[in-house]
Amino acid sequence: MAIEHKTRTQLVAEAIREKILSGEIKAGEPLRQAALAAELNVSRIPVREALLQLEAEGLVNFEAHKGATATQLNSDQIDEIFDLRALLEAELLRHSITNLTPRDLLEAEAILFDLEAATEAGDTQLATGKLNAEFHGKLYSKAERPQTKELVAVYSKNSERYVRMHILLAGGIKTAPEEHRQLLELCKTKQVDEACDYLKKHILGAKEDIKHLLVKIENK
Repeated sequence: MAIEHKTRTQLVAEAIREKILSGEIKAGEPLRQAALAAELNVSRIPVREALLQLEAEGLVNFEAHKGATATQLNSDQIDEIFDLRALLEAELLRHSITNLTPRDLLEAEAILFDLEAATEAGDTQLATGKLNAEFHGKLYSKAERPQTKELVAVYSKNSERYVRMHILLAGGIKTAPEEHRQLLELCKTKQVDEACDYLKKHILGAKEDIKHLLVKIENK
């Protein structure tokens, strides 16, 4: 197994990203570089580099005279990101599904078992992050569309905070396991059009749930 060596900037970016995605750092909250450097026991340089990286992911915003803040939740952004995800991920699945081997499908099912177990155990960070990405990634793995995969990776990072909201607050923890299981069954039977349509419905349904949740939050 290859060992992944991470730079200090990557480690700092992961720590700050987790604070934003978990809600420990609220939307609109200032990100003080000196305070973060002291908390994470690093200099300001990797903190600034990490914040620039998170800006590219859509989690941080730099404003003149204000510095860095965690980006605000935005309904228009949700529409654009999830609409693009639905199109691009369905495209990946369409090119992958007929090339998926029995081994690929068994591996996808094994990941799904772990994902369901993590969800049932209340481990939302694992369930909505690494395992969810691994499950979808396995279904897209035979697409041979590297540029599309790269775009999907970007939009998946940009939507991760919203996905966590869906799981934690908008009922996704109840609906996601059944939807993933249905998607896998369609892939097993090589029902290409049906699987792609179902995947779009899965992604766009999450979008609508999150938007309804935002309306409730804004009206409080």
